[in-house]
Amino acid sequence: MIVNYSSSSSSEEEPDDSSPLRKRGKLDTETSTSEPLDHGSVKRKASKSGHLTPRLPLPDSVKEMFRESEEQWIDKSEEHEGRQRSFQHERGNWATYVFCPYDPEEAFLELLNEMMVVASAQSIPLTLAEEFHLSLSKTVVLRHHWIQPFIQSIRTSLTQFQKFFCLADKLGVYSNAEKTSCSCRTFLGMEISTGKTQLLELIKIVDETMKEFNLSTFYKDPSFHISLAWCVGDHTERMKKTCLSQMQSLVDVHEDGPFYIQLNCTELRCKSGNKVFLFPLQ
Repeated sequence: MIVNYSSSSSSEEEPDDSSPLRKRGKLDTETSTSEPLDHGSVKRKASKSGHLTPRLPLPDSVKEMFRESEEQWIDKSEEHEGRQRSFQHERGNWATYVFCPYDPEEAFLELLNEMMVVASAQSIPLTLAEEFHLSLSKTVVLRHHWIQPFIQSIRTSLTQFQKFFCLADKLGVYSNAEKTSCSCRTFLGMEISTGKTQLLELIKIVDETMKEFNLSTFYKDPSFHISLAWCVGDHTERMKKTCLSQMQSLVDVHEDGPFYIQLNCTELRCKSGNKVFLFPLQ
């Protein structure tokens, strides 16, 4: 097969000034030399043919991916009723805890409103809990890539655990571990009186997963309770002296006899960030 090659003289031939190629080369050169480009303008680079080609700007969506990691998170307590985090927020960290949910009945909510009136009369600014549950772990921090193996570990451990029920009928006052004025909170709760044996077994199971991930285990001598309401600051002694006995009387002399919470533990839940995982019991 015969291939024809161009001669060296023809390949080195310069186009005349009137050709489109020559005109475009002049225009590109003049633009790049007479108008220096700043960081916000379109940049150009030389191609192998000697002509300048435009460099595409970085898309805004890509810029935003990195901007968030550079910004420092500022926790604003006024956005969540004066509460402050017990640990510093960090992107990629998920606050996580295990609990048994309680779906309140109408009689419970009526009784709770009466107790709020008693506390208000003593100028104790109680706020109702957003949801009612029985905690089975401390609140710990999980990295995002730990969530699935953490959940799977708990799910596997609970495979044979039988459902049960708990009763709660005695009010108690609690405070969280932090005693500083900016992070301490006081809680009104109802203590569990029946079902403690099963709860202790559940704690052992959850604690094994916590150890597996080098996280904090539950309290050594836990006081199982359902949190009903809370307020910022340490008001423990004040509540015990001024209104706890009066609120307990409301529980003891309820219209249908002493009131108690019946918590049917048919499933456990784990909340990690904005995700909730369910673990049905047998």
